[in-house]
Amino acid sequence: MSKSTFLEKLLDGAGAEWVPLQKLVKTLTAAAKIQRGKYETVGDIPVIDQGADFIAGYTDKGNKATELGQYVIFGDHTEHVKYVDFIFAQGADGLKILQPISSNPKYIYYAFQTFYTKEFQYKRHWSKAKDTEIPIPCPENPEKSLAIQAEIVRILDTFTELTAELTAELTAELTARTKQYNYYRDQLLTFDLPAGRQVEWTKLGEIAKIGTGSHDTKDAIDEGDYIFYARGRKPLRLDSYDFDETAIITAGDGVGVGKVFHWAEGKYALHQRAYRIVPGDDIESRYIYHYLISTFYTYVKKVSVHASVTSLRKPMFLKLPIPIPPLKEQARIVAILDKFDTLTHSISEGLPREIELRQKQCEYYRDLLLNFPKSEPQTEGVA
Repeated sequence: MSKSTFLEKLLDGAGAEWVPLQKLVKTLTAAAKIQRGKYETVGDIPVIDQGADFIAGYTDKGNKATELGQYVIFGDHTEHVKYVDFIFAQGADGLKILQPISSNPKYIYYAFQTFYTKEFQYKRHWSKAKDTEIPIPCPENPEKSLAIQAEIVRILDTFTELTAELTAELTAELTARTKQYNYYRDQLLTFDLPAGRQVEWTKLGEIAKIGTGSHDTKDAIDEGDYIFYARGRKPLRLDSYDFDETAIITAGDGVGVGKVFHWAEGKYALHQRAYRIVPGDDIESRYIYHYLISTFYTYVKKVSVHASVTSLRKPMFLKLPIPIPPLKEQARIVAILDKFDTLTHSISEGLPREIELRQKQCEYYRDLLLNFPKSEPQTEGVA
């Protein structure tokens, strides 16, 4: 899509005028706002509040800020810009409900998103946002102006809808693959149901070395040469390493207890409250990895003295019962679960990247479609 060719064809020789937002909209305020905490589960009227969540709850109080219409919502403190086309009630915190005077509401929304310069400071942002200049094509011809705005909105809506559809499809695929992986993992690693499966039970401490690292999160270096496993899902970096081995890493405390596992190969550094589990040479390490993912969280909840597990101790690892089938069976289980694990992770890791690419594509075309030649702001009434 050529910018000059498209815009020239769309404008057909006409120009565009850049107008301050405050001259294109009027602000609305609810007669009575819904107080925070009064609308979590009651009623079917959405309550619009500030922040990324946008719809904070529901109410049946009937204090509607609007009747059915199209509006641009701006968070006066949070800088979030939203578009709504349904009846809603205004939340307690400061919102600016913007009703376009004579322009396409969705067009104003897209243009406001594109040209508003965020300050990233906690203050009343409307004082700056209201001066955001919005390009109005053919201001001398209201009918043609709205037609051009509608065409731009149609194109941008198409890209937005395609991105939403792709996100939904990939998310559904990830959910299905994860359920499938969990089902087969549980079936393959449950040994007390199928008759005839050979298995010996031992304890993790008898077949693996278990220990912690020595580093703190503050030691992390963005451009470090080695992976630094801490307690979260995302590894950090460090300029030195503690171990050179194949190991299973898990969080020793925090929200990741029993849920976060990493597969380490080669040189790595380790947090002082993360555990390394190194199975012996006579066992498939990946088999232990899959078994821990499947059972460890349930196990530590049973052996913990607290209702919620927030910290692990080495004895918990040492006493964990482990079923040991023959090596050939271990290899078969690992081959199956590794395939599911690879597929699931490829989707889960690729999903954010694909969504980001689509969002950048939307932003590219949004900028392209709204990049009218700059002119002086209009000082009188606009069409």
